[in-house]
Amino acid sequence: MLTKKRRSSMSIEMLLALGFFLIILLGSLLLSLPVAWEEGKSANYLQALFTATSATCVTGLTVVDTAETYSLFGEIVIIALIQVGGLGFMLFATMTLVFIRKRISLQSRALLRDSMGLPGLSGSVRTSLHFVLIVFGIELLGALLLSIRFVPQMGMGKGLYYGFFHAVSAFCNAGFDLFGSLGSLQIYQQDPYVLLIISSLIVLGGLGFAVLAEVISHHHIKKYSLHTKTVLFTTAALLVFGTLVISALEWNNPRTLGTMPAVHRVTNAWFQSVTTRTAGYFSISQMGMTDASKLVSSILMFIGASPVSTGGGIKTTTLFLLLALVSTVVHGRVDVTAFKRKVPLSVVRTALSIFVIFLILAVTGTALLSVWNAEFQIIDLTMEATSALGTVGLTSVGTANLTALSQVLLICFMYIGRVGPLTLMLVLTRRQENKTTLMHYPEEQMLVG
Repeated sequence: MLTKKRRSSMSIEMLLALGFFLIILLGSLLLSLPVAWEEGKSANYLQALFTATSATCVTGLTVVDTAETYSLFGEIVIIALIQVGGLGFMLFATMTLVFIRKRISLQSRALLRDSMGLPGLSGSVRTSLHFVLIVFGIELLGALLLSIRFVPQMGMGKGLYYGFFHAVSAFCNAGFDLFGSLGSLQIYQQDPYVLLIISSLIVLGGLGFAVLAEVISHHHIKKYSLHTKTVLFTTAALLVFGTLVISALEWNNPRTLGTMPAVHRVTNAWFQSVTTRTAGYFSISQMGMTDASKLVSSILMFIGASPVSTGGGIKTTTLFLLLALVSTVVHGRVDVTAFKRKVPLSVVRTALSIFVIFLILAVTGTALLSVWNAEFQIIDLTMEATSALGTVGLTSVGTANLTALSQVLLICFMYIGRVGPLTLMLVLTRRQENKTTLMHYPEEQMLVG
């Protein structure tokens, strides 16, 4: 019975990883077609593969300019990959099966339950479709609000299209933009309306589908689950922390905030704090930031968004649990607690494992990038590696300026960053739940610290 359970659980993780891989492969083939390119432009397969991976893994790193390289067909392929990648391919597949009135198998329901973090099989399809309606509703509202600004500037057709594209890209924490050589949202760095709408979409997308649904359903914080309370508290704390630190570090920097009026300095510091939560948009020069700000941005990118959301990183709940564990040790307590609730030890161990694995990957990736790109500073390459692993999309060196081997490494990191945390969580949690140890070794103390 135990062997059968293990095989079943492994098949779920493999299906999740394979699903994203096949979507990336299909996207790369479509983006390799001449119809996907602007007239006079072209993209080789590595560039198409990089773009497809970045879009599906909702990252935003690019090796070619999206607006100038890809045609309308190519842009539609990219935004479709972003939407599928943001929702999760299993949720998107379920929505498609329901739409064409096909029966959803028990295995598919189990896969949907695990990929969406649902408590059980009962009502999993209905709950997931509820998530989809919330997502589409938020994206539509964001598109309309952005169009209010874009339509007068670009005309009706282009303004509506830009509003839709950037609303989906922002909510899915993808960071792809159509402003070309203008540099993401730098042209709107003194337009709080656009920055606040985009940042709101990023934050909502990064909270997670279950959190959004719970907040909409329950208006009193006392009724929220431990997960929702943890996500909201940690997200708010990180956003405030990032805004204050980046404001302090960049306030007088003429290459970023130094030349702006005070209100715009705060707005852009807020936006930088938000976008490091795996969004990839930027309103100030990433190259022009101080090394200290790049380090802070790298730390925020490493943490990322929340579980079962459109963002990446080790997740806000992982950080919260690690800090709760430290607090437990400092205060001499036995149980790890949060909001007057005891957290299972298996969950804490999973969080610690994910943190260590991602830290090893980030350090290794930075080391390899520094070997292959010796002309760049280590802080910039740290930011690049963390940006890919956290599926963020921010770069201070320009990803296109890195070697081809470096770009292949970043493709792998983006894939791991999107698929890795979920599959790691499933594998590690199930192994701890299913493992029955009959033999116990004698206990002995050892020194630490």
